[in-house]
Amino acid sequence: MSGMVGLVNQDGQPVDRLLLGRLMESLAFRGPDDQGGWVEGGVGLGHTMLRTTFESEGEGQPCSLDDRVWITADVRLDGRAELIKELAARGCAVLDNVPDVKLILHAYQVWGDDCLRRLLGDFAFAIWDGPRRRLFAARDHLGVKPFYYADTGRSLIFSNTLDCIRHHPDVSDRLNDLAIADFLLFDCNQDPATTSFADIRRLPGAHSLTWQPGGPVQLRRYWNLPQEGIVRYPRPRDYVERFQELLRQAVSDRLRTDRVGVLLSGGLDSPLITAIARDLLGARSPRFDLRCYTGVYDRLIPDEERYYAGAAARHLQLPVDFLPLDDYGLYERQSELRWPEPCHDPQGAAGADFINRVASRSRVILTGDGGDEILYPSKSYIYKLAKSLQLGPLLTGVGRCLLLYGHVPHVGFKTALGRWRHGRRQSRPGFPEWLNPGFAARVNLRDRWEELGRAPALEHPVRPEACAFLANPLLQVSFEAYDPGTTGLPVEFRLPLLDVRLLSYALSLPPLPWCVDKIMLRELARGRLPEAIRRRPKTPLADYPELALARRPGSRWLDDFEPCEQLASYVRRQAVPPVSAETDRERLWMNLRPVSLNYWLQNLNADYADKFSSNLN
Repeated sequence: MSGMVGLVNQDGQPVDRLLLGRLMESLAFRGPDDQGGWVEGGVGLGHTMLRTTFESEGEGQPCSLDDRVWITADVRLDGRAELIKELAARGCAVLDNVPDVKLILHAYQVWGDDCLRRLLGDFAFAIWDGPRRRLFAARDHLGVKPFYYADTGRSLIFSNTLDCIRHHPDVSDRLNDLAIADFLLFDCNQDPATTSFADIRRLPGAHSLTWQPGGPVQLRRYWNLPQEGIVRYPRPRDYVERFQELLRQAVSDRLRTDRVGVLLSGGLDSPLITAIARDLLGARSPRFDLRCYTGVYDRLIPDEERYYAGAAARHLQLPVDFLPLDDYGLYERQSELRWPEPCHDPQGAAGADFINRVASRSRVILTGDGGDEILYPSKSYIYKLAKSLQLGPLLTGVGRCLLLYGHVPHVGFKTALGRWRHGRRQSRPGFPEWLNPGFAARVNLRDRWEELGRAPALEHPVRPEACAFLANPLLQVSFEAYDPGTTGLPVEFRLPLLDVRLLSYALSLPPLPWCVDKIMLRELARGRLPEAIRRRPKTPLADYPELALARRPGSRWLDDFEPCEQLASYVRRQAVPPVSAETDRERLWMNLRPVSLNYWLQNLNADYADKFSSNLN
């Protein structure tokens, strides 16, 4: 997760090299291996290097193939062999060990902006095309890698780290009230093109950015979630074999290093990823470094993660490091955590310690994130079959569930029938009465609450719910929570189950049986994982940690928390109800948001004082 920054002076004035150097220095934590800059007239690019692949060992950035077109990037490409083959077919011979960043330059050299149709993986990059006096930048399909920018009128500033842009003297700390409102209502900003700062914007996933002198910044979407519908194979086993092929490739593309950590849960997704990673690393060398990490509750709440994650690790003969979470209090050390934007994570200290422990041994961490999204059961599809009396595919799907998993699917099938018969609708907490009325009226929050609280439009012909999950802004927030710009640590999280090739295939699977009870993953786990894990139903926590922590005597201070002055612009402190006796998790979660925002505003004021002081010096 290297650091990248760029300055483009729109009036053509020479770039201030000292300023570029200061911005690069703010990224030093992201890239401890190397640091480089390039300046030509009114354009400057900077980079701090974190080497996380074999091919990056000799890499230097910013880089160029011809001293005319330059790039700075944070990139890890998938499908390198296929891309190199395509380039060769166009007369561009490239060595197999070329760094990813040069592959992007070669692709841009051959296809121009259309190179984005050939690039796969996690990337954020910016290319300065000297002959065309043009900036071209892009962010990967799902937005795993961040990209932020600010247009001050005099300069265009961009980086993969929000706080880096805030260090520029022309970028103010004025807040974006609508983003703050979204945080208080929905946990995160609902506009993927903005940030919590009025002057700083976010390039959404699957978008490119272009700029040329005399023109505005222009954005273009280059990819959408696939809409092809159901794929048909003659044999049930064909579906599993194709999924396995794509998943193995996704894991393999993320294992181009010799030391890897895995966030291991007691569920199905991450143990399966771990088993595949172990097999691939073992085939490469009998000596490999793969270690598992699991957060557990031993006393606070009933929790079986230690047992099941331990069973998976023993079965795979891998070391596992458990981090007990019982003794962390709500908002412990929160004033030390510098979130770039408001973050609703009352147990943030536990997460920070967890990532610190992993980062002490590994620069690359695999996770099982994405299984719930790409294999989310299509209740609307099952409902449509039931309503239209299409009993053939309905009974065939249920029969295959019985054959493969041993019982009628309890996720999706019964829910769909219940929806058909009773029209059930999920409830949510009411509009928070503690919002400042003037603020709520100014940004029309009640209308926004009603508009965004409605079920999203379901556009996919078969898997609309899965697409809704994948398009939810919370997914992008979760990626950015893993990023060093948030964690402050040079460690890269990789998510094989959200590989674009695998995701596209998963969205074309027949929902019955493959997307019910994660039967697809259960079939892949056959013989790889213990049967107790392979057949374990998805099990929610018996109690929510936040509720249990709020009941502790040490959490009663939350009922009387002291607001900072700025919080009053958004929240009526006296209207925030006590939380220590709350029994409903959703209400507790909502009524803790003012506390989370209060901490962020306090830290923001401290950061502003530091910025003001550094600018004076």
